[in-house]
Amino acid sequence: MNHKDLEAWKQGIELAKAVYEHTKNFPASELYGLTSQMRRSAISISSNIAEGAARSTDKEFIYFLHITLGSIAELETQYILSKELRFSEGSTSVEKGIENARKMTVGLIKHMKKKQ
Repeated sequence: MNHKDLEAWKQGIELAKAVYEHTKNFPASELYGLTSQMRRSAISISSNIAEGAARSTDKEFIYFLHITLGSIAELETQYILSKELRFSEGSTSVEKGIENARKMTVGLIKHMKKKQ
């Protein structure tokens, strides 16, 4: 399975781009803090899907998809904190991206479990 063909992977890439755009105007003091953490969480979404798809078994792929869900939850938490700290007023593209990434990842997990 090529990860680049998976809609969940593509959504992860779009979400990462939205997070980079969202965080570009955060305070300079947060460059190594929340800015970096949000970007790393966003990048890990598509990265974990890619790594899981490259594994030799469906069981391993499902394992990495669960890690992906953890990264999505981390990003959502960091995003909420960034709004509460008033680093931004929010981003519809990040919010929708998080929601879509979660739905697609859960759907992919269900698909892979049925396939087993």
